[in-house]
Amino acid sequence: MAQTAPKQPTPEQLLSCTCFRLRKVTRQITQMYDSALAPLDITITQFSLLAYLFMRGEVSIGELAAEMLMDPTTLTRTLRPLERRRLVRISTARDDRRRRSVLVSDAGRAAFQEAVPLWRRAAAQTAEVLGSPRLAALNQALGLTLDSLTKA
Repeated sequence: MAQTAPKQPTPEQLLSCTCFRLRKVTRQITQMYDSALAPLDITITQFSLLAYLFMRGEVSIGELAAEMLMDPTTLTRTLRPLERRRLVRISTARDDRRRRSVLVSDAGRAAFQEAVPLWRRAAAQTAEVLGSPRLAALNQALGLTLDSLTKA
């Protein structure tokens, strides 16, 4: 018996796809933050990693990947430019020689602190573009969504 080809989605279905729309929004907001951080040659993803390491201290690659919801390979690839610039140090974990850990360096701490005003400027621009009530609603919805997805 011949199989029939699956029915193609309509343009409206594609354009209303939650994942498609989230990715578009994410790309636009990422571009705003990346532009703001460009003078320091840091992306928002790298800034987020520096911020987490700044607050947390030394952490294993696996723990950091889990916390950032990234796979370890992607995380390592994202950390490499920071390591080349000596903003982070990746080494064998003290407590388990099989694990690698990452730690923000003194230069990384300084770069993070220099980046904070640029990050704040991007956050203010985002609030201005979206409007404070819409941004608050978006952040609340994102928080609830992330909670639901991580529990699923």
